[in-house]
Amino acid sequence: MTYAEFFSEIKGKFMEADVSDISEHLAYQFNITGEAHGIFYVEVKEGKLYVEPYEYFDRDAMFIGSAETFLKIADGKLDPVLAFTLQKLKVEGNLDKALKLKELIDKKRK
Repeated sequence: MTYAEFFSEIKGKFMEADVSDISEHLAYQFNITGEAHGIFYVEVKEGKLYVEPYEYFDRDAMFIGSAETFLKIADGKLDPVLAFTLQKLKVEGNLDKALKLKELIDKKRK
């Protein structure tokens, strides 16, 4: 899988989330290691969701892991806290805001 293929798939998964009721600002950077390595960010700002293939310098938290791990998390097949516990996911930055990633993933539109 190339980075472009991975980003297209992951963006589609994140964009399914309804964030209209999230009032706080959340900014996450994801660093993909191994196959499909690259960087993207997810931002919730004023009830809108942005997913872009760029580095985000003013981020709240940074997640580091494989493309496979991020896809499983985005699909709801792997809890982000469990992924961290199993050392499949590294987290840097504001841990309180990092924990809200699960809330964001759970907000997929039905």
